[in-house]
Amino acid sequence: MNIVGEYSFAGGAGVVKREYPSQLKEIVDCIQQIDKEVHKTKKSDEKTMVGDMLYSPTSLNQAFKDYLNPLDWAKHREKCDYPDYYIDGYKNKKTKGAFREMDFVKDKLGVEVQFGKYSFMVYNVAAKMTIFRNLNVIKAGIEIVPVKELADQMSSGVSYFEQFAWDLDKRGVSDIDTPVLILGIL
Repeated sequence: MNIVGEYSFAGGAGVVKREYPSQLKEIVDCIQQIDKEVHKTKKSDEKTMVGDMLYSPTSLNQAFKDYLNPLDWAKHREKCDYPDYYIDGYKNKKTKGAFREMDFVKDKLGVEVQFGKYSFMVYNVAAKMTIFRNLNVIKAGIEIVPVKELADQMSSGVSYFEQFAWDLDKRGVSDIDTPVLILGIL
């Protein structure tokens, strides 16, 4: 795979390149060593692509784990104790075991690999990375997403870099946002 797009959110490109050059090199090396054709294993049953072979997000995610975990990149899970005092007279016992999770963290740099719906991309950058920064787990992040050409060869509804970058550009940056380097891959 190759990195064909780069978007700097809240100064993320500068922060990551300046403060995390060796970690960024590991991420770039990981992306470049993945042979995407090996992961074209999902047979579509969707109306518009019946029988087509598509790239499997599960398989691609596993390739990232297989490469990065031995380099001490680890999933980080943060337990969530949701308060029930916002709801008058109600005790919710069903929130036990809730958590938030980041795909990879190393040296306070968080990485999310997203081959899912658009809402997950936005959540990762606009909410999750800010939460993890506020919890002192990360200082900056990298979001890895497919470009449209790759997304078109995955299940319908997978979002893509071009759309994501446009929306973030139009959204603008807030003073609570975390610096994130967004990489579009093909």
